[in-house]
Amino acid sequence: MNWLNSEAFTLFDQHIKWSDMIGNVIGLVALALGWRRSIWTWPAQFVSGLILFTAFATAHLSGSAGKQIVVMLVAAWGFRQWNRGRQQAQDGSLAVRFATWRERGALIGLAAVGTLAVGGLFTAFPSLSWDPWPDAYIFVGTIVAMYAQARGMVEFWFAWLLVDLVGVPLNFANGFAFSGFVYVIYGALVLWGLRDWWLRSREDARPALEGAPA
Repeated sequence: MNWLNSEAFTLFDQHIKWSDMIGNVIGLVALALGWRRSIWTWPAQFVSGLILFTAFATAHLSGSAGKQIVVMLVAAWGFRQWNRGRQQAQDGSLAVRFATWRERGALIGLAAVGTLAVGGLFTAFPSLSWDPWPDAYIFVGTIVAMYAQARGMVEFWFAWLLVDLVGVPLNFANGFAFSGFVYVIYGALVLWGLRDWWLRSREDARPALEGAPA
């Protein structure tokens, strides 16, 4: 499997690795499937996480590598959640909704406390990460985003946007140029997906007409 971490090509003086490219292309597909509310988004995220784990682990980015392990675990859990809840909407598809204020507070609190804890761990053990705080931010932000996605919350798109803001410069700085380029595309897909889920949440919230099948 060493070929995965070898150089595929050079783009704009940036060395693109096979693992970086393949893992992120699959991740891009996973995001598009999430926008379409397809349950196949989770298997795609699992495979993407597996490939990117090899990329980050060999680069000694423990935070990003560890994030991929969590991505795979949450992907398995998310698949189960969506498989159970896919009949919640009136048309038989996955129901999506905005989080309650209590849920939003919990997500923000989890992100803040988690980032402080993971960032503190990376700072105490520098060998775990070259960029402790950005790495911790992305690690925890990804978990929060995927958890919200698994629960069908529209806010998961906002979480991905916040991850992108740090992920783009971090990936370029650490030699994962293709990840940086893909994160830019992620941003466009996130905005598109946010609009779709936003409108969808309003449709799912409408009461069924009397006499119509729920």
